[in-house]
Amino acid sequence: MRWTSKSLRHLSQALQGLDHWACPHVIGDCLRELGYSLQANSKTREGSGHVDRDAQFQYISDQAKAFVAAGEPVISVDTKKKELVGDFKNNGREWRPKGSPEAVNVYDFIDPKLGRAVPYGIYDIGDNKGWVSVGTDHDTASFAVHAISRWWLTMGQKRYPNATRLLVTADGGGSNGHRVRLWKVELQALANTLRIPITVCHLPPGTSKWNKIEHRLFSFITINWRGKPLRSFKTIVQLIAATTTTAGLTVRAELDENKYPKGVKVSDATFDSLNLTRHPFHGDWNYTISPRT
Repeated sequence: MRWTSKSLRHLSQALQGLDHWACPHVIGDCLRELGYSLQANSKTREGSGHVDRDAQFQYISDQAKAFVAAGEPVISVDTKKKELVGDFKNNGREWRPKGSPEAVNVYDFIDPKLGRAVPYGIYDIGDNKGWVSVGTDHDTASFAVHAISRWWLTMGQKRYPNATRLLVTADGGGSNGHRVRLWKVELQALANTLRIPITVCHLPPGTSKWNKIEHRLFSFITINWRGKPLRSFKTIVQLIAATTTTAGLTVRAELDENKYPKGVKVSDATFDSLNLTRHPFHGDWNYTISPRT
């Protein structure tokens, strides 16, 4: 039975082969009496936990509390799931006249003219505000840092006019991964422009779902556009920007049509020239990039 479907009908047939005659309805009643129910797979495993996992979470929490207490900006960043643009099914349901669902394509083959949308989000932890850059090209470190720059110029500097430093919490992988050299090079350029140091704290391996932006921003965007085909980039931007919550969350979204080529190499000389200071605790996950004097 390990390799077969365990439907009530199949269980009934298997029992009959062992001279136990019971119809599917009786088997269903027996299973429910034994405490069984239909269960879907649960996405809860993200790989093995690091020995310093809890300590890193505590370190991030302490850093964030210190920044917020001092009136300094703290943001959580990440790339949301890439979305096909066009007449494609979007999970979820919405109210429509009975018998008239939205008509979409049968197959989810990418439209070469539209491609995929790459939403990169910035969530302001202290202000409960979100920013999303909807990219049309590749999800690279340059795209990620450019999104942070756009957030700062549009929202951040108005909210924190006297900021002297910036804290960024991010996943350990992806375009903003702790091993990505280009991520640090682009942050150096941003620190030079803003003239303030940028501290980065990465979440430990296998904990991306604990990133605050996931359940404070991205989840509400998904709820807001459920059941709505993402037919154009304009549609995506408007749906993201219309996301709100009763707790006061507001979101601003803009389209980023710049090109961000993949495979950009960073030389050892360029990397060694960074004004980067690693923290005493897990300097690979926690570091500060200061402006060049």
